[in-house]
Amino acid sequence: MRQIKRDNYLEKLINKKNNGQIKVITGLRRVGKSYLMDPIFKNYLLDSGVPEDHIIKIELDKRQNRIYKNPDELDRYIRNQIKDKKKYYILLDEIQLVQDFESVLNGFLYEKNLDVYITGSNSKFLSSDIITEFRGRGDEIRVYPLSFKEFLSVNNGNKLDVLNEYMTYGGMPLVLDNKTHEEKRFYLDNLFNNTYLNDIVNRYNIQKPEVLSNLVDILATSVGSLTNPTNLANSFKENGYKDINNNTISSYLNYLEDAFLIKKVERYDIKRKKIITTPSKYYFTDIGIRNAKLNFRNQEQNHIMENIIYIELLRRGYSVDVGIVEKFDKDKSNKTTRKTYEVDFICTKGFDKYYIQVAYDINKEEKKQQEILPLTSIYDNFKKIIIVKDLLTPYKMENGIVVIDLISFLLDENSLNL
Repeated sequence: MRQIKRDNYLEKLINKKNNGQIKVITGLRRVGKSYLMDPIFKNYLLDSGVPEDHIIKIELDKRQNRIYKNPDELDRYIRNQIKDKKKYYILLDEIQLVQDFESVLNGFLYEKNLDVYITGSNSKFLSSDIITEFRGRGDEIRVYPLSFKEFLSVNNGNKLDVLNEYMTYGGMPLVLDNKTHEEKRFYLDNLFNNTYLNDIVNRYNIQKPEVLSNLVDILATSVGSLTNPTNLANSFKENGYKDINNNTISSYLNYLEDAFLIKKVERYDIKRKKIITTPSKYYFTDIGIRNAKLNFRNQEQNHIMENIIYIELLRRGYSVDVGIVEKFDKDKSNKTTRKTYEVDFICTKGFDKYYIQVAYDINKEEKKQQEILPLTSIYDNFKKIIIVKDLLTPYKMENGIVVIDLISFLLDENSLNL
């Protein structure tokens, strides 16, 4: 695999170093969690002066380390490596392979000179488990597929060509090692069917895995569209699955979220300042997985852009909702009419808030006004932005709305402040 810097995640690990909690590195399988731990974080420790014998690294999926799947053996081995009162860094890869790993790790928290970092994956170690396993003493670092900036750093081509490849095949690191379309398609198909799908089926003992797979197909087709479990269940009933109800679909959606495959985005009523829980939108953590599930059909650019922008906002630490805004106008007969508009994303972090519209282009006046209207219907002073695919120099309209191109947004983490 090509050497890719993941400085954003390294900085998070550095900031959490020696904070008295277990650092839990989570994310999709094959997203680069182990690589982040070693060599990236381990090399940082060595370069910062930590002696190598004060870094205890165990790859628990290696055959020679199978003895440490026994929790007593793992605990005994690590404690036997502790020779002094100086700080030791414990790096445990694939911790879910250890029986009763929680008790071992929680025991390490009582040792003031131990700083613990773990990765986990497969059906025994999904996101909801992080909340309960460490009783509030776990600190999660979520790793996403490669950002476009990371993807571009190991591609020397034209930026727009690289963007089109990114929008097609996504950011799973090993995609970069596959050269042809067929190789990339096979890798992504295999990753979904033999890893992600199997993990969920095994964890929850799902008897009809084809239903789960078909649900992912429906979500992939409707990226950027509103839906809910009832509508999804009705789609299955129309196709002969009479025993599939909205409760089953709700459970499957939760399983897919726990496996980091999809993310649910709720709507937020801007005027009334309240969440609307249904219907919602679903986006894929990796757009390449989504595209592969559809055999690279249905390449609707605007929705793919939305998906990529949404994940990028999460990667940057924003909370993201879909916005709903009402506007009251007078018609020709002077009758008041109410219209509801959608704002693609409301993203917030601390005191910062941004309203974002996503459009392939706004070259035609009609399309331009269509994107502007929801933003000008919001009567507050937070920044309003339109992101387009066309390469351009970011500019501000007379109404204060900023227009920025997708590449500029993706390459500059401070692009929302332009």
